[in-house]
Amino acid sequence: MAAYRAGVLIGNWSEDESLEEERLKDFMSKRERGELLIQKINKLQDNIFKKIQLSICEDGFVHFGDTVMLLNPGNISSVENYPGTSSNLTLAITVDEIALYSTKSLPAPCGVSAVESVDPMGRNTFCILSVDGAAVGEPIRFGQKFGLGTTGGFPDQMLYVASEHKSFTRSAKKSYLQQVFLRDEPSYLTCWQATVLDPQLRLEYEGFPVPANSKIIITHCHTNRSLAVPRNFWTRSYFGQEYEVNCHTYLDSHKAEEDKNYWVIVTGNPSVEDGTIIDRPNPQSRQDQKK
Repeated sequence: MAAYRAGVLIGNWSEDESLEEERLKDFMSKRERGELLIQKINKLQDNIFKKIQLSICEDGFVHFGDTVMLLNPGNISSVENYPGTSSNLTLAITVDEIALYSTKSLPAPCGVSAVESVDPMGRNTFCILSVDGAAVGEPIRFGQKFGLGTTGGFPDQMLYVASEHKSFTRSAKKSYLQQVFLRDEPSYLTCWQATVLDPQLRLEYEGFPVPANSKIIITHCHTNRSLAVPRNFWTRSYFGQEYEVNCHTYLDSHKAEEDKNYWVIVTGNPSVEDGTIIDRPNPQSRQDQKK
């Protein structure tokens, strides 16, 4: 009778061997289709962290078809109320980590947040879209509807910045105010318009072109509430902790919007590749230094 050796197969070795072959075949098949988790994450990161060239506005106005960033400027009141939140923030795509396990593209709907990065990349750049038949290249005007479409994520996919009235089932996670999110189809929920900061000048500026790189109010057409970053609410995503974005009009004692509602549509710097206008030195500050 042969003695037992380490090479002798015992137990359900045939079944184990078959299972191992099936696992290998499944792995090879998923790898060929790009469905492995590491491939999904790498593809997502390659697209949303890809450097984007912003549109250059020679006439100083924002146009349909422009690729821009939406920046919530740092302000003094933020420092007073919430120390450490004085930096500029940009609107950006945010993705839950769980969604990466079940999809090869950006999930819809998905969230948005405000991030401290002001470098233009696929994640925080948006395309200005026409919703009323205006041609690409025409300037946007105060009071005119427009859409905001993502440029990052995946080349064959565009999501649209949207909002709708808050309800028991849909609201911002921390502030419980009106939620801002991304959806995969344009509709009345994805229509926005630009408004002048000074309430007393809004009727006079109605129909005038919207200047780029200047503070404005961005209002949701369907709910008449303004895009905002309150800066006192954090949200957690696959990218870490970021600021919550909501759709709520914050008014001061003079019935004017607070700086939580201020936005700058940032365009490209013509003198620096991949740069922005906000990176350019202020000529006035140079003159002050010389004095």
